[in-house]
Amino acid sequence: MKRRSFFQGAAVLPALPAAAQYGGAGAVASELPKLSETAPEAAADGVRTFFTSEQLATLRRLAELLVPALKERPGAVDCGAVEFLDFLLKASPAARQTLYRNGLDRLQAESQRLHKKAFAQLDAPAAGPILAPLRKPWTSAPPADPFARFLREAQDDLLQATVNSREFAQAMSRRSRSASGVNAYWLPLD
Repeated sequence: MKRRSFFQGAAVLPALPAAAQYGGAGAVASELPKLSETAPEAAADGVRTFFTSEQLATLRRLAELLVPALKERPGAVDCGAVEFLDFLLKASPAARQTLYRNGLDRLQAESQRLHKKAFAQLDAPAAGPILAPLRKPWTSAPPADPFARFLREAQDDLLQATVNSREFAQAMSRRSRSASGVNAYWLPLD
């Protein structure tokens, strides 16, 4: 026996008991189920782990106000931007986490102070005075006030998460043939 044939035969030995269990080597391949692949976000909802339920409701209302649905375009809530930010902020640096937590708590506190109810329950005219820092002219430097900085970053993040979502790409591709949604949303390669 040549050394090469010995090593080739030795490599097959661990697979023999499994092949015998299924009725031979040919039966193993035929009895294994064929599994289709899908993107993880298409199969399940993300687990909320970063925000409290009150903060999540506040962020959801903020998303409805800052990036609303317009005609055929879905809004931030329709695109799952709130859930995405909840997932993203869990892995973000501590300074960014603190900015969001403090900003959402401040929205809630201002709503309680001005209207005696939760921010999630406010309509657009009632929320207007609380969101007044967003009306200031944009500059390249971030605002010095942490609350104004939070509002600006939350608006940018919600808009980015909305425009780059699968739901937004699908809605835009239904709108016209030229807006196919190509390069607006990427699926994983593996």
